[in-house]
Amino acid sequence: MPKPLQQIAVKLAARILPVLEWLANIVLLAVRLWMARVFFLSGLTKLESWDNTLFLFTHEYAVPFLPPAIAAAAGTLFELACPVLLTLGLGTRLAALPLLAMTAVIQFTYISHTDHLYWALLLAALLCIGPGRVSIDHLIRRKYMP
Repeated sequence: MPKPLQQIAVKLAARILPVLEWLANIVLLAVRLWMARVFFLSGLTKLESWDNTLFLFTHEYAVPFLPPAIAAAAGTLFELACPVLLTLGLGTRLAALPLLAMTAVIQFTYISHTDHLYWALLLAALLCIGPGRVSIDHLIRRKYMP
């Protein structure tokens, strides 16, 4: 590549890369908020009618190796706590892991639905990439791991 073209390419890349990084961070924030909303609303639904939740975990969502009451409580707890962590970007990878496991159990055991595959993909991306710069995780990392 001729030297002047190479210089133009370097200058162009220097302008484009920060914009792409900014967009990536916005997308990661949107993914966190979207997944948080999906699971938090599901957790609230379980709390609204605990008797129905226990019935479903007893008859429909029978989780192997767990009594229905414990499975219902654990599922509800994860669906309410993990979305808060995702929203804040605090312990994002740790919060995404149980939600990803729940999504896999739902998809492969109870209801096969395309949405679950999208959720799994988005949660796996958070698990692998992390929360992005718009997060408490990023602030902690920047302060304690320079």
